[in-house]
Amino acid sequence: MAWYLATRAKVRSLQPGPFEMVNSPTPIMRGRTLGLGIAQAFVLIGLDAHAVRVEVTTTRGPAFFQMVGLAETAVRESRVRVASALATLGVLLDEFAVTVNLAPGDLRKTGAALDLAIAVATLTALGHLKCSGCEGTQFCGELSLDGALLPMRGLLPLLEGAKRRGVRKAIVPECNAAEAGLVSDMTVYVASNLASVVAHISSAKTLPVVTQTSLGNQRDSAGFDLAEVRGQSGARRALEIAAAGHHNLLLVGPPGGGKTLLARRLPSIMPSLSFAEAIEITAIHSVAGLVDSRTGIVKSRPFRAPHHSVSEAALVGGGDLPRPGEISLAHNGVLFLDELAEFRHNVLEALRQPLEDGCVCIARSRARAWFPARPLVVAAVNGCPCGYFGHPTRPCNCSEQKRVKYAQRLSGPLLDRFDIHCAVPPVEISMLSQSMAGESSTEVALRVERARVQQRIRNSCGTTQTRSNVALALPELERLSPLGQESRRLLDTAGRHLGLSARAFVRIYRVARTIADLAGTEQIETEHLAEAIQGRLLDRQPLTAR
Repeated sequence: MAWYLATRAKVRSLQPGPFEMVNSPTPIMRGRTLGLGIAQAFVLIGLDAHAVRVEVTTTRGPAFFQMVGLAETAVRESRVRVASALATLGVLLDEFAVTVNLAPGDLRKTGAALDLAIAVATLTALGHLKCSGCEGTQFCGELSLDGALLPMRGLLPLLEGAKRRGVRKAIVPECNAAEAGLVSDMTVYVASNLASVVAHISSAKTLPVVTQTSLGNQRDSAGFDLAEVRGQSGARRALEIAAAGHHNLLLVGPPGGGKTLLARRLPSIMPSLSFAEAIEITAIHSVAGLVDSRTGIVKSRPFRAPHHSVSEAALVGGGDLPRPGEISLAHNGVLFLDELAEFRHNVLEALRQPLEDGCVCIARSRARAWFPARPLVVAAVNGCPCGYFGHPTRPCNCSEQKRVKYAQRLSGPLLDRFDIHCAVPPVEISMLSQSMAGESSTEVALRVERARVQQRIRNSCGTTQTRSNVALALPELERLSPLGQESRRLLDTAGRHLGLSARAFVRIYRVARTIADLAGTEQIETEHLAEAIQGRLLDRQPLTAR
């Protein structure tokens, strides 16, 4: 042992340490050069953008490429893509030891959008680019093996988050140019490959700047028109009220009555999207990878109709990497839940909190992700398992026990969150064969738009925030639309006789306010309240009996 320790000490005396200070604070490696490159990037958690400082050091020596900073698999695999892309520029990493640090180290890094920032920082560390050319610029994009920049998801919230943190320049893939054009007060360059990015930073050739993307023609009902609905005057009226005040709607009736037909035509009578609403919807769809790269923006209100076998995570959102669910993808649009009673109990109960709060919080051990969730929810349900309970001609084959068990699949708190309960009876054949069509979606949409204008004027109260009637709390309703003595008496009587909860009481008040808006009056009259109360009479039916 003594001989081993003496030999080891002698070897150490003959071979100095790797770092020596030579009249300079800069570390110098014997026969090696230490280079440092820095680039700015962002990663998404939900819709929130978090800054990532990409630091790369390179030294001559045994070749390796290591990455630190809590990077998940897709980020760690960027070493292969970056090395191949650099090779197309004639830059080989065979003689270099490359270390990549993604700061802060306690923030989980996901996705492949860090490829471009890592490649630029590596070129800076190798001395091919100057650090000054990368300052104040955000780099976004996934690299292919030949150096081309591939389209990425979540670009809009990334750029918006970077802008809020003071970043004023960004380089993004050319395929995302239309989406990047939605960002204002920020200079966004588009590049098709890594070589053009290097030329831009080196001032050899400037990259083109994205042009502003406009909303254009917003209304796109995909060919659906309310005029195609024959009969069902009560359901058509319920659709109009729901669209005017953004009220959740429950359609109850036997199969073949037209519940799905009505729900599918609801977006055609809703108001056109404002630019702010379109930006909000596009950001959510961008995170989910559902934005059309040709338009870069969602121009019409979304319509989502998940199957009743959908999981809780798919409907509300979730996953190891939090993604928006159907309720968030339908934000500012329509979420249609057909065959409501066939959904799993835990899935339906998970809807209660988002419908009340208007947002979804997905909590994980390392982070939380927030997604907005304010869709107009339309649900369709039969009266019993066979569907023909209450049908005028076809008998119901279900026993009373089966009907009660079927009704118990829908909890009272969940049904309370539907402002309007509408019966959809079967349509007579003679009604279908008549040539006269009902009002078109264009005619109904004009009335809905006028009602929404009244709400914006009244509910904004001099602020920039505009809200529909469904967002008004009881004190605001009483302040903005006080009830007369007769109307108050009618509402109190209905609450006692129908056994309404406090939530249902407020929702009837809101629906009455919307009906008054459609009528063009500022005062809520008794007939408006009576129609709103009529929309809750299904609480007395066997489906909702508890």
